[in-house]
Amino acid sequence: MDKHIVVMGMGEIGSVFARAFLRLGYTVSPLLRGMDAEAVAMQVKCAEMVVVAVGENSLQQVLTDLPEQWRDRVVLLQNELLPQDWQQHRLKNPTVISVWFEKKRGMDSKVVMASPVYGAHAECLQQALATLEIPVELLSDEAALQHALVLKNLYILTTNIAGLEVGGNVQQLWQQHHELACRIAGDVLDIQEKLIGEALDRTAMIEGMLGAFDGDPEHACMGRSAPLRLQRALALADEKGLDVPELRRISAAQE
Repeated sequence: MDKHIVVMGMGEIGSVFARAFLRLGYTVSPLLRGMDAEAVAMQVKCAEMVVVAVGENSLQQVLTDLPEQWRDRVVLLQNELLPQDWQQHRLKNPTVISVWFEKKRGMDSKVVMASPVYGAHAECLQQALATLEIPVELLSDEAALQHALVLKNLYILTTNIAGLEVGGNVQQLWQQHHELACRIAGDVLDIQEKLIGEALDRTAMIEGMLGAFDGDPEHACMGRSAPLRLQRALALADEKGLDVPELRRISAAQE
């Protein structure tokens, strides 16, 4: 029987997942910007998975408009992701992967460390990405998934926001701008704690971030999305009534 998946969004990361599943013998149906999701869902009724590979800014609208028959087979992979982001959309036990490999145009995938995944399709994702020599770590429960997502959020927000001020790579950030990185990380963790409704082991979180730094010391701090990440973080801080003084100082300096 033909095995089928849908990939929503065929950017650099979406294309990696599409290629991985093709190597595993799946038929892959891309759903591109402007295509009618309901029409594709009617054509691809037997899809085992729907990999939502759209950007962070598009995610909420995409999940709002997701065809009903796909809501029990979703795979999510965005940065800045937490359980509340899918729980509000009535998704039924989505599979969630925290992506720790980089893919840019004209280069192959570069692994920082193993990508943690949890959910019904976790083992299948592990098998697919293994065909591209991308390691995946299977998580045991939802608590481990939340920890993995918060850690990725800490890494991506701290490095991107610091990069707006000092540029450079993650090794330089920690070696030359240690206090700045710690202040930003503190603000980011304030936001994360409010969003998940519980205190975090901040020492463990910082140690986890440093482990990611060691995985790719020359990883550039500031990506193209850095200004938008700062804006989203400040919007969440405003919503939760948080001071986040370092984020606000950096934002003011960018104006």
